[in-house]
Amino acid sequence: MNSENIVSGEAVLPPLLEFRNVTVMKGSKKLLDSLTVTIPEGEHIAILGPNGAGKSSFIKAIMREYYPLRGDGVVFRVCGNDVWHVSDLRSHFGIVSNELQYTFTREITGRDVVLSGFFSSIGLYWHEATPAMEQKTDEILRFLEIDHLSDRLFTTLSSGEARRFLIGRALVHDPKTLILDEPTTSLDLHALHIFRATLRKIAQAGTGIIMVTHMLPDIIPETSRIILMKDGRFCGDGPKKEMLTGEWVGRHFGVPVHIREDDGWYYATGY
Repeated sequence: MNSENIVSGEAVLPPLLEFRNVTVMKGSKKLLDSLTVTIPEGEHIAILGPNGAGKSSFIKAIMREYYPLRGDGVVFRVCGNDVWHVSDLRSHFGIVSNELQYTFTREITGRDVVLSGFFSSIGLYWHEATPAMEQKTDEILRFLEIDHLSDRLFTTLSSGEARRFLIGRALVHDPKTLILDEPTTSLDLHALHIFRATLRKIAQAGTGIIMVTHMLPDIIPETSRIILMKDGRFCGDGPKKEMLTGEWVGRHFGVPVHIREDDGWYYATGY
């Protein structure tokens, strides 16, 4: 099924993501509880919540690794479509996660990590890259400013360097949105600085960012909307300045906090 709105005789693209009353079970455990959300294409969003809130399960639902329970009023659409082949989602979403990084613990170069994104593989194996793929990879390596590291083995890279190659892998299909699942885990201050600058560059180039995190400083200044998540539910959804307050964040995480804003970056203190 494909949905497309018509306004004043002109076609309007459907939302990138449209969920209504989405509930996901794994055995007897409820991972997602009646989620309802609409995300337009190109929007920069942070999904903020404590560990175990259901953030990673939400990403797996987006990527059709999890499916919702059937029921009246359930909507489960990406770009207006109810049914997708998972491979077709690659042009809409690029994923970067710690889980993905752990799968690359083998002797392959950073360049081959990026190239492997064309084949959704871990390394190239029998796949043969075309000249167009090679050219695209070179462009991405230069854009992310990691071309000087491209021949290094992935296992010898720092966590921050490896994370940028995984971003490159996610960008090979020019996704409309880049999804990052707790991306700053294990990064030191220098790596954090470079990583956040990289995300800002991607956002400013027109790719939407969905940042999934429990850390306020992960939220780049370009982010305009915050969704608070806890116990498999969305507990708040609104503009960044309205959601990132001591009252909202403190209540959400169950601690008294003071929120400080500095040049578009947000920090929590006092806990």
